[in-house]
Amino acid sequence: MKRNTKLFLAILTFLFFATGAIFAESEASITEVMAELVLQIGIILFAVRAGGILVKKVGIPSVLGELLAGVVIGPYALGGISLPGFPHGVFPLGSGSLAVSPELYGFATVASIILLFASGLETDLGLFLKYSVAGGIVGMGGVIFSFGLGDLVGMIMLDASFMDPRCLFLGILSTATSVGITARILSDQKKMDSPEGVTILAAAVFDDVLGIIMLAVVLGIVAVMTGTGGTLTAGAIGGIAGKAFGIWLGFTAAGLIFAKRIASFLKYFKHSYDFSILALGIALILAGVFERQGLAMIIGAYIAGLSLSKTDIAAVIQERIHGLYEFFVPLFFAVMGMLVNVGAMFSVEVLVFGLIYTAVAVLAKIIGCGLPTLGLGFNVKGALRVGMGMIPRGEVALIIAGIGMTAGILNEELFGVVIMMTLLTTLVAPPMLNAVLKAPGRGTKKEVKDGDAEIIDWVFPSDEIADLVVDTLLKDLKAEGFYVQMMNIDDGLSQARKGDVSLSITEVENHVTIETAHEDAGFVRNSMFEVIVKLNEAIERLKAESDPAALKQSLMDENARTDKSLLQLIDARCISTELKGGTKEEIIAELVDLMAQSGTVLNRDQVLADVLARERTMSTGMQNGIALPHGKSDGIAKLSVAIGIKHEGVNFDALDGQPSRLFIMVASPKKTSGPHIQFLAAISGILRNKDIVERVMKAKKAIEIEVLLSKQAN
Repeated sequence: MKRNTKLFLAILTFLFFATGAIFAESEASITEVMAELVLQIGIILFAVRAGGILVKKVGIPSVLGELLAGVVIGPYALGGISLPGFPHGVFPLGSGSLAVSPELYGFATVASIILLFASGLETDLGLFLKYSVAGGIVGMGGVIFSFGLGDLVGMIMLDASFMDPRCLFLGILSTATSVGITARILSDQKKMDSPEGVTILAAAVFDDVLGIIMLAVVLGIVAVMTGTGGTLTAGAIGGIAGKAFGIWLGFTAAGLIFAKRIASFLKYFKHSYDFSILALGIALILAGVFERQGLAMIIGAYIAGLSLSKTDIAAVIQERIHGLYEFFVPLFFAVMGMLVNVGAMFSVEVLVFGLIYTAVAVLAKIIGCGLPTLGLGFNVKGALRVGMGMIPRGEVALIIAGIGMTAGILNEELFGVVIMMTLLTTLVAPPMLNAVLKAPGRGTKKEVKDGDAEIIDWVFPSDEIADLVVDTLLKDLKAEGFYVQMMNIDDGLSQARKGDVSLSITEVENHVTIETAHEDAGFVRNSMFEVIVKLNEAIERLKAESDPAALKQSLMDENARTDKSLLQLIDARCISTELKGGTKEEIIAELVDLMAQSGTVLNRDQVLADVLARERTMSTGMQNGIALPHGKSDGIAKLSVAIGIKHEGVNFDALDGQPSRLFIMVASPKKTSGPHIQFLAAISGILRNKDIVERVMKAKKAIEIEVLLSKQAN
């Protein structure tokens, strides 16, 4: 990992200081503008990846690393350094109120639309409606307290009125909630479906909705105040609020009412990539419409995502636009970082303002969101959990700050204050929330039991069978017209949706769990029954029509590719020329103990049990005195190899009936990819050479065997 980080930084440095000569002779033209833009985007892509990797090492969300990367390479830092061909730097200061070029900011604007569209798609509308009372009260409390106290801080620090546009924006920025970090902590602590977890997630949706509505209202107020010289009556404010709320509510209601028809229209384009891109096209169109109506583009994008969130193609759209998301969104955070004037941000005035604003923003969520829960069945512990879960600000706050910056409402100092608040609230929330979640005892006054969903469990004989069952089930669901998304392959999480039917499928080792609504449980059980019947029939046919022993016989006769990276797995510390065991089980146990010398074995007994289980399926004793025991296990950290010699030989149920004398064992983690089969094939190919086998058997020292086998790469 250290080597990769150094490589990232080296490439980034090279891109900064080696590009000048390339453009030194170019003439000012549209071509040069575009060349500068693509160069800047390329540098940003490397910078955000390096920043994300660096901060994740210390447990900080990658989004903050992307933001900080933008600060470092921006026009107020490295990006402003004069270079040959770039007299004002690779990222020169832009004209007007923007610190970057309009072209680059245009990319960031598109990124913000993609980000809010994805946020809308991820919104759990069912949760929002189900917990609308509790979530609405908690969300409303958080918004009222946060907006009021945020505006108040602006009034005091700026010596301005409550209706000053700067104070209004500080109030809105304080209301935003980013629950991505909170959701991860709740998931890690197994509290996602707890009363606190559900309330936090539902309240966060209300926060986003209310914050977006308030942004629309404030933008309308600012526009009118700018045109009238700052005078505004209560009736005018009511009219602006009514118009903004009416447009938002009208489009949202229309989107939700016609969501299934919109989805059906998109499905006419057949291929999932086509309708996913066109769904994003709808978000872009709505964003443009809302901007023309004097509202923010992100409001239209969010409504587009929210409208499609309950359709059966929502998960597929999320998956298909993931590549665009990964390209554009980090670029957005980097551009937001570039807008930060480092010199202004670290002035005493900005630091003091930022710290006060951050402290008030934290307290506003704890009090505003926590206090109402005391009347909703929570105790003090639960109230603290809910309040602290609402603390982090993030993506939406940064987007709103960018809008304020480009509109000329926020200056560089205030933008720095907002960035500081966003960074600090995101950093302080995880340890605080972790601490209160780990505290013993429930967070509700009474025991809460949830029985709205049905969870169905199956335990299969092995991980491999569970994998086969889930793969077949997902294939069958696709044939039934379901849209299937692999949420997280490594964690075994999948989701399948069709119309109102939704299945959440989890596979942990040999344990498969499906969560669905009560009325769909019969469908799930029938589907699983058909899968098991189909697989049972296929396995019986396979056993009857194939001969594993014959296939095994040919393995030692095949050529196989061998390269240095595979043979580097051979380690002299894991080699013995004098094995002591007299039985198959003793030999394998001895090889596991040898493997432990590499430091990769996490659980010796687990590795031993898994290799022996594989051996019971079919012996790995080959011919010519060679045996290749192997297995996959959760007891090992990475693919490892152990080699042993027993000159007298041991009965290993070999193909030729002869005792096995040379043993090469391979073990690797169950859920991590690695060249397990490749190594087995490669070593089998090497051992076809009887001369090499003889030299291995005659070796006196482990290092001789390592050197000899390592030289066999082709």
